[in-house]
Amino acid sequence: MKYGFVNVAAAVPTVKVADVEYNVQQIESLIAQAEDRGVEVMVFPELCITGYSCQDLFKEQLLLDHAEDGVVKLLDFTRKLNVIVIVGLPVVVNGLLYNCAAVLQGGQLLGIVPKVYLPNYGEFYEKRWFASAQDLNPTEIYFAGSPVHVSAEPQVFVTADGVKFGVEICEDVWAPTPPSNNLSLAGADVIFNLSASDELIGKHAYLKSLLAQQSARMISGYVYASCGFGESTQDVVYGGNAIIFENGRLLEEGDRFSLQPQIKMCQIDVQALHVERRTNTTFINAQRNAHAREIACKATCQRPFELFRNIDPYPFIPKSENMQASCEEILNIQVMGLVKRLHHINGKKAVIGISGGLDSTLALLVTVKAFDKLGLDRQGIVGITMPGFGTTDRTYNNALKLMQTLGVTIREISIAAAVTQHFRDINHDASVHDITYENSQARERTQILMDVANKENAIVVGTGDLSELALGWATYNGDHMSMYGVNAGVPKTLIRYLVTSISRESSMPSDILLDIIDTPISPELIPADEQGNIKQKTEDLVGPYELHDFFIYYFLRYGFSPKKIFLLAKRAFCTATSEKPALYDEETVKKWLTTFCRRFFNQQFKRSCLPDGPKVGSVSLSPRGDWRMPSDASSALWLKECESL
Repeated sequence: MKYGFVNVAAAVPTVKVADVEYNVQQIESLIAQAEDRGVEVMVFPELCITGYSCQDLFKEQLLLDHAEDGVVKLLDFTRKLNVIVIVGLPVVVNGLLYNCAAVLQGGQLLGIVPKVYLPNYGEFYEKRWFASAQDLNPTEIYFAGSPVHVSAEPQVFVTADGVKFGVEICEDVWAPTPPSNNLSLAGADVIFNLSASDELIGKHAYLKSLLAQQSARMISGYVYASCGFGESTQDVVYGGNAIIFENGRLLEEGDRFSLQPQIKMCQIDVQALHVERRTNTTFINAQRNAHAREIACKATCQRPFELFRNIDPYPFIPKSENMQASCEEILNIQVMGLVKRLHHINGKKAVIGISGGLDSTLALLVTVKAFDKLGLDRQGIVGITMPGFGTTDRTYNNALKLMQTLGVTIREISIAAAVTQHFRDINHDASVHDITYENSQARERTQILMDVANKENAIVVGTGDLSELALGWATYNGDHMSMYGVNAGVPKTLIRYLVTSISRESSMPSDILLDIIDTPISPELIPADEQGNIKQKTEDLVGPYELHDFFIYYFLRYGFSPKKIFLLAKRAFCTATSEKPALYDEETVKKWLTTFCRRFFNQQFKRSCLPDGPKVGSVSLSPRGDWRMPSDASSALWLKECESL
């Protein structure tokens, strides 16, 4: 394990029922492939050494003896390998036969795990052949040339790198209280399931839902391998599932009904799971009485680390099949937040500064939907466009057209004269386009909004977003301030998707919204160029928002170090694929990651006094909720690591 990742695999060999020699050969072939690819732990299907569908042949001593011989061969085969292998086979203990998983590594039998819940309904008759782990008295047996302790006691295996894993078998996960509950609460980071689940209409979807829920509930990785081609089709068909989940998210899935052996490999982020468990107080409370016997795995030869897991460049963008529904859900959270605030104060009016940019557009659309939901007249929304020294015709016209189309009250108040007078008052040279020049405009706009709100008995709806809050890209007591910030929980990359989603509604001005989406992001505080185009582009100054949103997600959601964030970002943005070219080079990513770390720490004082606003996703910067940080914390550790990248 390095950077918190462990390489795991689910393998589905072809089998011949009761042909142990053939089955072991197939298993060895997949083990060799896994070893070459750097797999650390891999799991095979239930009873894969004999085949699951042997039925009454499980009563034959010859089959049982050869199954044990098969483990001997696998131990010899793995003697010089690093990979930990989990295989299924029948094992006799004190005269009773158990459906077991054997854990092997480097020629050693690390442990045997018996199945707890035996299905004996419908097409399943396991109690005809096997005893349950619940019937097992702890005992020491000699198996495959090795002494091994066998009991019903939960067992957690610990790799040399400290990754902990547990094993359960097929029906165990379908039970009301799966063994993986206790195993995970006792410290297992990953659960491996050896399975033999037949295919029925609708069952596969239910299975995936079950595994997703179990991995999410236990905040664990879950690696599932189920038997496939070669099992008897006398009465049922086995599809050969290889499925890997991490905390409810599907990472890998094999091809069902394949005639060929297959191995599905991926990297599970154990570090991320640990962070989730540490922050989830419900999980912490639940683990108090959990226990398991720990078994140490042997040390392995360390390979150079390679990250091959796919990393999504846009972690804040919903990945559901129905993107529109996800966007509507986010919008409903924003709308209901504002609805509650207006209802609480018996408010009938709202004031918003409309710039013609993305943030103020989303805030206006949310406010319109909130007014519609409350049955309030849209004329109660006072949209104020406040052109200044850097306002371009494009944003100015879009602001006016948007307000007009939506039927809100339109006001235009130029800030030029007031800011010019202010410059004279404070003796500032207006030709010097410094921070005073910029912030004076932002504060003048906020003063106008606040004073109009007082005059109209309204509230000021804030437009600033999560990305700006993280970077501190807001004027303190300027656009930083409002009476309710509807965008506070929405990062910049997501805002574009939300506005795009709204543009598809028949009642919305799609042409205006699409042009706003295409407009470069800018505070427009510096005069335009000679052609009247936006000269001050935010992303040229603080960096691309798609990078910063990526940094925000992994810094806040998981507390990852700059080194790990850089590793993930290189995979997400600097790696070319057949589907897309590389978006950035490594030096660019490093530059803006350093900028992010510096600005995030330096700008905390702005976040410490944020207005109220709704949380919409897993990341929030509210000082009253998810993020509580001293404004004078040092960034030295983070910046030093950035320098070492």
